[in-house]
Amino acid sequence: MNMKASLTALALTAALSAPMASAEIWSNTEVQIQALGELERVGTGGTADTTIITFQHAGGWEYGDNFFFMDYSRYSVNNDANFPVSDSSELYGEWYSNFSLGAITGNDLSFGPVKDIGIVAGFNFAPEVNSAWVLPGVRFALDLPGFAFAQIDVTGYIHQGGGSADSPVFTVVDEDSSFMVDFSWAYPFKIGSTSWSIEGHLEYIDGRTQVNNFGTTELESWILFQPQIRLDLGEVLGQKAQRLFVGIEYQYWKNKLGEKGTDDNAAQLLAVWRF
Repeated sequence: MNMKASLTALALTAALSAPMASAEIWSNTEVQIQALGELERVGTGGTADTTIITFQHAGGWEYGDNFFFMDYSRYSVNNDANFPVSDSSELYGEWYSNFSLGAITGNDLSFGPVKDIGIVAGFNFAPEVNSAWVLPGVRFALDLPGFAFAQIDVTGYIHQGGGSADSPVFTVVDEDSSFMVDFSWAYPFKIGSTSWSIEGHLEYIDGRTQVNNFGTTELESWILFQPQIRLDLGEVLGQKAQRLFVGIEYQYWKNKLGEKGTDDNAAQLLAVWRF
């Protein structure tokens, strides 16, 4: 078995099976709605008024934690595209399982701002282009004052599957392996009697060569920055705290999906319901 196949098997086995054997000791499940944002459309040269509905879950177990989300995006295409395109929708999902080496070994692995080290296995799925990626790597859990959590993932970014070169719609056939560095965090704070948080992630994915049904493309390295600022609206309304939130999500995406010169710089209204 070659190295790529070995890493793929490791990531899929870890992400999809091992954590399920142990019950969660904490969990957080929510639905997010982002609306009234005008985002770039890759490949068309145009923009689209975009609504995104996200189902998201995070949970911890004895030896680590899991996180996954599924996005449903609906695009209302504007009239500034290079060629006619219709309104569309798509799904996209990610799963990450983290295995805490400190919890597994019983040793204190902290040093400097790092409080623990984990083995992380990720799986990204984009059915619109008939492709998936596995992301095996390392997580550094950080101990930063005031943060609910902060962590840095350093992983591979390895394409799996791929569609047919004869597909009538855009399809990824093959793609070079690359790597990702991702910093994610949540920082709660108070303004008077109101509760707020700033949370999100900042990722870098290195450039690579992609083969699709239209030919060979050199994908640029991209930077994606997605912070949210949330107000606990349920608390303000005298209802149960930590259930209903409103706010704004800002998206900055340099070289969106690897397309050189296509950059998002937009804010969307945000509403969140936490179960």
